[in-house]
Amino acid sequence: MMVVEKLFVDTGAWLAVIDPRDQYHQPASAFYRQVLQAHRHLITTNLVVAETYVNLRRSVSHAAAMGFLDIIERSSRIECVWSSPDLEYQARQILRQYADQDFSYVDAVSFALMQKMEITKAFTFDRHFATAGFVCVPQSHTKDQRRNTAC
Repeated sequence: MMVVEKLFVDTGAWLAVIDPRDQYHQPASAFYRQVLQAHRHLITTNLVVAETYVNLRRSVSHAAAMGFLDIIERSSRIECVWSSPDLEYQARQILRQYADQDFSYVDAVSFALMQKMEITKAFTFDRHFATAGFVCVPQSHTKDQRRNTAC
């Protein structure tokens, strides 16, 4: 039996994959293709999906935003985990712990989920994930760069 590594996908990564005008589109698209070929299990949250939809709707088009929702709904490799009272409690604890950081609530829920599911890597361009102790991939494009995705 093959063990499938779980990879968390953040808003910035989804935006970069879908929007050809995004500054990280090329590395994100290439990495996403590699991830799909490696048969990884992708994890995201309904909060990330909501944030991505809004950003795509505003910056690209309604069709692109709806296409993204269709991908999330239809893919057998993408799991969308719904926020829960427990995750949100943990998120608030994280926000308290990192009072000196400007984490968004979506970030904190993502971190709580990653901790709960023991996911160590995030497909993201947001330095907050590294600050919270996670490995950001693709690494060559996250070093000292920050993506502000509706934070």
